[in-house]
Amino acid sequence: MAKQRAKAAYMISAVAEKYDVHPQTLRMYEREGLLQPSRSEGNTRLYTDEDLQRLEVILELTRELGVNLAGVEIILNMRMKMAAMQAQFEQFVASLNDQLERIPRGPDTEARNTLMRVARAVPAPEPAKRKTRV
Repeated sequence: MAKQRAKAAYMISAVAEKYDVHPQTLRMYEREGLLQPSRSEGNTRLYTDEDLQRLEVILELTRELGVNLAGVEIILNMRMKMAAMQAQFEQFVASLNDQLERIPRGPDTEARNTLMRVARAVPAPEPAKRKTRV
């Protein structure tokens, strides 16, 4: 039986120090619904690596791009929706490819070959690239 590796968890003081933010700022992000750290049995906030990645996005949006918290919420929600849409798209393309593979091969496969070319020509969407500021 393989052991499951425990997820790393960081207390608010360590996160605040690492990212040079006040602990109250992290609490505010939680009140605003931007971060949702888990809690220990003693009710201490515990931030996972995923929480830290989300915090990095929040800090980049606010510090570097000047986005307010309402805008950050909208952007984060849009990112989640886009990720879900991309997953649906990839599932659709995989399903289409599966269906195309089931079409019998034979002398009358012009339509099948055309569909295969179309399905394979559809590029998967690439994640948004960061624009670097000069």
